[in-house]
Amino acid sequence: MKFGSLPLDGAEGAIAAHAVRLEGMVIKKGTRLGADEIAALRAAGYRDVVAAQLEEGDLVEDAAAMILADAVAGAQVRVDRPFTGRSNLYAACAGVLRAPRAAIDAFNGVDEAITLATPPDLRAVAEGELIGTVKVIPYAVPEHLVAKAAALAPGLLSVTPFRLRRVAVVFTLLPGLSDKVTAKTLAVTQARLVPTGAQICHSASCAHEVGPLRNLLRDVVAEGAELVIVFGASAIVDRRDVVPSALVEAGGQVIRLGMPVDPGNLLLLGRLGDVPVLGAPGCARSPKENGFDWVLTRLLAGIEVTSADIARLGAGGLLADIPSRPSPRGAAEGGRAGGFAAVVLAAGRSSRMGGGVNKLLARVGGVPVIRRVVEAVLGSRARPVLVVTGHDSDRVAEALEGLPVQLVHNADYGSGMASSLAAGIAAVPEDASGALVVLGDMPLMRATLLDRIQDAYAPEEGRFVVLPVSGAARGHPVLWSRRYFPELMALKGDVGARHLLVQHREAVAEIDADGEGAFLDVDTPEALARALALAAPRTEDAGG
Repeated sequence: MKFGSLPLDGAEGAIAAHAVRLEGMVIKKGTRLGADEIAALRAAGYRDVVAAQLEEGDLVEDAAAMILADAVAGAQVRVDRPFTGRSNLYAACAGVLRAPRAAIDAFNGVDEAITLATPPDLRAVAEGELIGTVKVIPYAVPEHLVAKAAALAPGLLSVTPFRLRRVAVVFTLLPGLSDKVTAKTLAVTQARLVPTGAQICHSASCAHEVGPLRNLLRDVVAEGAELVIVFGASAIVDRRDVVPSALVEAGGQVIRLGMPVDPGNLLLLGRLGDVPVLGAPGCARSPKENGFDWVLTRLLAGIEVTSADIARLGAGGLLADIPSRPSPRGAAEGGRAGGFAAVVLAAGRSSRMGGGVNKLLARVGGVPVIRRVVEAVLGSRARPVLVVTGHDSDRVAEALEGLPVQLVHNADYGSGMASSLAAGIAAVPEDASGALVVLGDMPLMRATLLDRIQDAYAPEEGRFVVLPVSGAARGHPVLWSRRYFPELMALKGDVGARHLLVQHREAVAEIDADGEGAFLDVDTPEALARALALAAPRTEDAGG
């Protein structure tokens, strides 16, 4: 490929290296120059243009990127259409990423024009997550280099799906251990399993003694557990301690005690027959990512974990000073290009209003409540705005006529709020970093609040969830990183996500609310009356 300044007489068919703004026309970077572009440049007084010219044997950037991405993509990897020399690769299922460092280094070593970037090998990924990007640096690259890199890369990047589904959780107990601790640990573990598709099939407890635990381990495996997690009442500090001794007496083996990851040092890995057994370190009772997660996700994907594998985790294993480790780029963090979507929940039946009144259609300041809310959201930078409808969907849609929103109908709205939340989250575009969940019955909410919430999102500082507060009271809307979408979509019944805020409290950032807009929802006639009193002085009509 030739690159440099070309006289306009010889520039037809070349690729513009930089954007050129002309009267009534913008020649974008990467444009193939035709007669119209050259005429416009000449009319504007240009005599030459900086451009790239292909030579024999060159492949244009998009064609080269497509060939390379197709070569790199292995099992359970989806390839996106290339643009500007870049082709992205996405996980076709939830699982564990296989991105071997040596193979990636060899691929990137072919030529500086050809690059591949991925998250670390053996990282857990969600379905639809960005797991790699092939980028061809110049506008064209010699075909022989593309062929050489492609030959090194067949199936280089793959995802091993999670396959184990039945997890038994076993607790050993000592006097004074609170039931609340056990209940919280069980809830945290269930949340940890949600992204993998696994479920707790059996939970049981026994005294912190070798005999009872030995029998319990045998029982849960006999009942079909595919993986067992043991939360001991005290930390495992020796291979002769209660948990490893009970495993051995049950007929199992201890593969490894201790790992070079902090938090997570006191992990035990063993087997009982073909069933992996994890003696959980104390940090596994917390929702924060730690070394326990790294081993657990591999086992759930059916990947064998050896003592040597654990020994190699030390480089990069110091996690103690990180409030909440981010997921791979594009998974749920600020690496996505699409900013934040807004999900407005507007499907409820207004059962607390009485008299058949739909609170969303009641007028506050002369405007239907739902329209006031959506207009406030549209005044923020959140895009797209998704409005989940259900009850009275036609009338709600009519109230929003003319507004640039996407309606998402939830036919199952009668089952409760969780189904509407799931429907809205499922409609969020793949390139969004997360979503603002907005209640449709908060007519005093302001656009500035939504933008302040988005400003407070900082994944590099462990702030993945953001909400407004006043004193000890928490309000709405709530911004959720994409990393929590699987848990939000797994909720059931007429419940919101409040318990997830508790489980992930280390990741929650709070901002001071401005006024009552973050707290006043018009669930009752009294609340509606207060909203009417506080709204801007326009013609007010509380009718539906």
